[in-house]
Amino acid sequence: MTQTTPSGSADKSAARSEVEKIKDVSNYLRGTIAQGLADPLTGAIFEKDAQLLKFHGAYMQDDRDLRAERQKQKLEPAYQFMVRLRMPGGVCTPAQWRKLDALAQQYGGNTLRLTTRQTVQYHNVLKHQLRPLIRGIDEVAMTSIAACGDVNRNTLVSNNPHLSPAHAEALDWCLKIDRHLLPHTSAYREIWLGDKRLGAGKEDLEPIYGKHYLPRKFKIAIAVPPNNDVDLYANDLGFIAIVGDDGKLEGFNVSVGGGMGMTHGDAATYPRTGTVIGYIPAHRIVDVAEKVLLVQRDFGDRTNRKHARLKYTIDDRGVEWFGETLNRYLGWDLAPARAFAFTTNGDQYGWRKGADGLWHLTLFIQNGRVKDRGDYRPMTGLREIAGVHDGEFRITANQNLIVARVSDANKPRIEALVKAYGLLEGEHHSALRINSMACVGFPTCGLALAESERALPGLVTRLEKVLEDAGLAGEPITLRMTGCPNGCARPYLAEIGLVGKSPGKYNLYLGAGFHGERLNKLYKESLNEDQVVAELTPLFRQYSASRDAGEKFGDFLVRQGIVKAVVEAREDFHGPGHAES
Repeated sequence: MTQTTPSGSADKSAARSEVEKIKDVSNYLRGTIAQGLADPLTGAIFEKDAQLLKFHGAYMQDDRDLRAERQKQKLEPAYQFMVRLRMPGGVCTPAQWRKLDALAQQYGGNTLRLTTRQTVQYHNVLKHQLRPLIRGIDEVAMTSIAACGDVNRNTLVSNNPHLSPAHAEALDWCLKIDRHLLPHTSAYREIWLGDKRLGAGKEDLEPIYGKHYLPRKFKIAIAVPPNNDVDLYANDLGFIAIVGDDGKLEGFNVSVGGGMGMTHGDAATYPRTGTVIGYIPAHRIVDVAEKVLLVQRDFGDRTNRKHARLKYTIDDRGVEWFGETLNRYLGWDLAPARAFAFTTNGDQYGWRKGADGLWHLTLFIQNGRVKDRGDYRPMTGLREIAGVHDGEFRITANQNLIVARVSDANKPRIEALVKAYGLLEGEHHSALRINSMACVGFPTCGLALAESERALPGLVTRLEKVLEDAGLAGEPITLRMTGCPNGCARPYLAEIGLVGKSPGKYNLYLGAGFHGERLNKLYKESLNEDQVVAELTPLFRQYSASRDAGEKFGDFLVRQGIVKAVVEAREDFHGPGHAES
């Protein structure tokens, strides 16, 4: 483990952002969170502590459906909190799932939300419920530490580790990276669990992160070709498994500089896909993960949080500079990247048999929302499955869930429960719907500018009819919607991306690569739902009539000159949208 002296903007205290100053005096993420939790006169915590609370896995929010009425009544906002778990690789035992379900019934409004980072989050949690919720999570050896904040977030890995020995080994490396990059501060256990093991006056140490942690969030993913089911290029750091002819995992190609967030109207901000910079043997992966993070810790922008992700560090200084600096931190050089190919993206639904001889059932969970609705009862159904299942659950990076490691003997019982609670509705959905995702948006996300989770299902229904009329009912097209430009549902890697601009209005992005290898590009701004359907209808018809065999929708739009291909994000993403421009 290497402690390198931070350099660059981190030393310029006068110029540092407000969040950097908050971290500076936080006493390793403590701040005055405990005092704020004890204040009975408000449902909120202190504003500065809201930044620190993210490192503990929680965001302070309010119910925006009630905001105007409460303002009229001169009441404070209906404050509530989102709590996100840290679940590397999305792995969860049935016993843990039962506990998460029970906590959702008690504190989370009888619903769970599966996220695009293979984890679970709770919404509608009140301030006085935070401690009992987090303690309940801890009772089943789970945690929310570092699920948010300026640290390495939940580490992703290809969704099912049981498809081959290489997949299983990739999961092992995912867990090792995640453990290695966890913050060391004892503030989490002190505040939430009443643990005082450090003793009076003893200061915490953060041997990797240092006192100020990272300039911004940091995301890592591991993918096993040919399926890019984790959208590897959307991550600050990606490891692409290289598997030999004998099926053994030999090493990883390294991708750096991916990230989805941007700001409307600010051309200096943009999404970026990761750049592959070399190859490493498998045993080097934890060392490389640490050193990439250290380079960003030491050189990332701490003055402007909109410019603080690794993608900007790399674009400002150059890929060559980054590679040389990384090699210097490592003390050895990356080898040239090896050949690989991604040919699929997303989840493969239904039953599959793994290399372990056991069965794995992938269930479609629309927008990750686990909530009973009519005959479709995923909340109750998964609770019942957890009561008889002796394998594990796995959350996918596409907001779905795998009932994994089902034996031949137990499969009929699982199948009966799946049928009884309507959990196979994904089998009856269109190719468009099962390739769609949305972020939470209103009413809980404080950053949302428009609806997303509540709006996407209805829009998909309308587009399904258009696709059917065009003869494209079975054609898989990726569609993603977010309520703001931060990109939580990875909209800039969708063939059709809808990004909230204002209530009821979205920017329409088109032309991404189906396998997550190319960003899309702005096509039209500030469209309502009717206008989105009107814009897409002739494009679907044109695609049906003129596409090449096997050609994906995003590739077709680029080939036809309807949008330009994004090659270099900094130059191309905000440039002219049409190829003839």
